[in-house]
Amino acid sequence: MTGPCIVGVDCSTTGVKAVVFDAAGECVAQGRADLELSMPHPGRHEQDPAAWWTGTLDALRGALATVEKSRVAAIAVSHQRESFACLRADRTPLRPAVLWLDSRAGDQVVAYGADWVHELTGKPPDVTPALYKLLWLREHEPSTLDSAARVVDVAAYLLHELTGRWVTSWGSADPLGLLDMRTFRYAPEVLALTGLREDQLPELVAPGAVVGTLTDGLAAELGLNPVPVVASVGDGQAAGLGANVLDADAAYLNLGTAIVSGTHADEYRHAKAFRTLASPLAGAYTLETLLSSGTYLVRWFVRRFGGNPSGVPDPELQAAVAELPPGADGLLTLPYWNCAQTPHWDPFASGAVIGWRGVHGPEHLYRSLLEAVAFELRVQAEGVHAERGTPIRRYFAMGGGSTSPLWTQMIADVTGAAVTVCADTETTALGAAVQGAAALGLHGGSGHDAVRASAAAMARFAHTVEPGLNAAPYEPLFEIYQGLYEQLAQTFAALHELREAG
Repeated sequence: MTGPCIVGVDCSTTGVKAVVFDAAGECVAQGRADLELSMPHPGRHEQDPAAWWTGTLDALRGALATVEKSRVAAIAVSHQRESFACLRADRTPLRPAVLWLDSRAGDQVVAYGADWVHELTGKPPDVTPALYKLLWLREHEPSTLDSAARVVDVAAYLLHELTGRWVTSWGSADPLGLLDMRTFRYAPEVLALTGLREDQLPELVAPGAVVGTLTDGLAAELGLNPVPVVASVGDGQAAGLGANVLDADAAYLNLGTAIVSGTHADEYRHAKAFRTLASPLAGAYTLETLLSSGTYLVRWFVRRFGGNPSGVPDPELQAAVAELPPGADGLLTLPYWNCAQTPHWDPFASGAVIGWRGVHGPEHLYRSLLEAVAFELRVQAEGVHAERGTPIRRYFAMGGGSTSPLWTQMIADVTGAAVTVCADTETTALGAAVQGAAALGLHGGSGHDAVRASAAAMARFAHTVEPGLNAAPYEPLFEIYQGLYEQLAQTFAALHELREAG
């Protein structure tokens, strides 16, 4: 094989993937390294930031082992969003990194989640943005923020290791909740809340910008030329770009640890129905919905009740679930294992399973978990439609959950939208590679035209699932489902108070 290749790096929650793509979006080679999570307290999720780099280096070595090194033309970086590290001047961590799914900052959300913060940052008050966890640190560990030479997102950490430069794209930094989304610069009013100084934060550049070249030492270690390094965007927006979702009536659907769905917008808007992020198209926006319990629920169920530490459901369970009717014989679940995000933004919500009877077994609960995600997606899609007037007619699905025919059919049936499954589950890495290709002009054009041309040339799809016979039976179930949260909201708050009281 000949022709240039781009390495897309995706440093996600549980692992780092480095995937080598050619100009047609074909996977040439890939490497992976696992990342460990720490849960020192219920609701808290942490990680060693040094592992982000050692994992990336291992993944790069694995991906490049079978590739002709001279073909590698660029490396582009995407990452798990909202996660951040506080570092000393020598780059050692002052404490473990706090991850996006960490929910410790519920009280700070209530205290500081004002309307002006939402309007400025595009982020509804929620435990996910780093802002509220930084405020938690300011209250509980003030010396950490005062002593930090750098407070960085994952991409900034990796880009520094790759190039020696403290820099990130505004599409990587904006999920932290520290940016003015109309200007894509740090918002002084928000920094004042945290007590952070702008010189503690990485320099901001446009998504898709070349931020430097591989350091000489790293290039020699990997056997590469000092190729350009491109700052992509966060994993959600990158996955959308890898699926060529750049129009308002389509949405990407990342069925990963979290369920993330987003659609394109040319102009800034904010609402509780979505969170507003920077688009891979510099200067444009992505309107995104979030449910932090996605394949997380699958792994939780299988590990706790399926007897498989790997979290992978066995074929017998899958077959039993497929035999059940829509609604799992009257079992409905609210999938808020890690609080509720779009559109409720309730840090104190928790999971609930309604309708238990003696007939129910593990397969009923498992099916109910999958259906709950589909119901929640419909709630979110209808909210986005109501705010902007454009319905979502097609999802482009990626991530581990997209390999489940049962789940994708449920989603199509419940939402009424077609689900096109991407050919490669590593769509985030592909999206990063698209921005790398656009930065090099591999498919022609410049600016937005270059990004659109590369996305059209490199996005690849497997098949499409249309709504089927179960669409009608899900309608009355959805009517019940969409009222459950309001009926239980006060109960969630009361349970939270009891937990806090010990």
